[in-house]
Amino acid sequence: MTHVEDELASQPECWERAASDASRFLKVLPAPGERVAIVGCGTSLFMAQAAAALREAAGQGETDAFAASEFPHGRRYDRVVALTRSGTTTEVLDLLARLRGGTRTTAITADPDTPVMTTADDVAVLEFADERSVVQTRFATTALTLLRAHLGLHPTTAVADARTALAEPLPEGLVRCGQFTFLGRGWTVGLANEAGLKMREAALAWAEAYPAMEYRHGPISVSTAGTATWMFGDAPDGLAEQVRGTGAAWIAGHLDPLAELVRAQRLAVAVAASRGLDPDRPRHLTRSVILAP
Repeated sequence: MTHVEDELASQPECWERAASDASRFLKVLPAPGERVAIVGCGTSLFMAQAAAALREAAGQGETDAFAASEFPHGRRYDRVVALTRSGTTTEVLDLLARLRGGTRTTAITADPDTPVMTTADDVAVLEFADERSVVQTRFATTALTLLRAHLGLHPTTAVADARTALAEPLPEGLVRCGQFTFLGRGWTVGLANEAGLKMREAALAWAEAYPAMEYRHGPISVSTAGTATWMFGDAPDGLAEQVRGTGAAWIAGHLDPLAELVRAQRLAVAVAASRGLDPDRPRHLTRSVILAP
């Protein structure tokens, strides 16, 4: 079993712990009414997108998501939350250092022995969700679970759905598809983006992601026999029929959207295996991006 397989299989237990720990981090996570930016790099950026959409839709306050390297320093925020598994990513540390003394910052990390512990004003450490793999799975979804629980939006069905996502077979024939498109709406756009990234990182697969309605404005042109389109959450009316009309496989999400991401993680590992690839050693990637000074 690869590190990725082992780590993605542990997500139900990690989510349970994160949800139970949410109250412990109450004082370091955004308060209702605060204007907040959530930042990250790679997978963490896509979790930031999902969390920001959830928070703003819940009426908790204006919430934006940015790649750490693209943070708009001309805007004022009450708090900036940084998602960083390693606690060593250059862009995140540079941003937190620049914000020090002006904007309150919180880092959600997996490693308590890294520079982010002193660079951020506040920290929430999810050490139990740390990973050996380069490819992120459980830390990302556990951090998002913590933020969902903090917002009161962690459904009681999510953990059971994650176990279902790990146990049920993947749709027949999906591994053999030559192209994958992931779609979302609202907060699940971030999940779709992450599913696409997992396919590219782990399996070197042609994978794209879009807001569901935007998919009709051009990207549907790539859909044909031998491709697959996977929806996170409820699909717009008529979209499934349009996709099937192209000849592509339509995968309707039937679980909690975060559990659907677990299914997509499994797909990435399965496609990697079918192509003779090791998902623990993605091409040109390292566990943390540390730029030379």
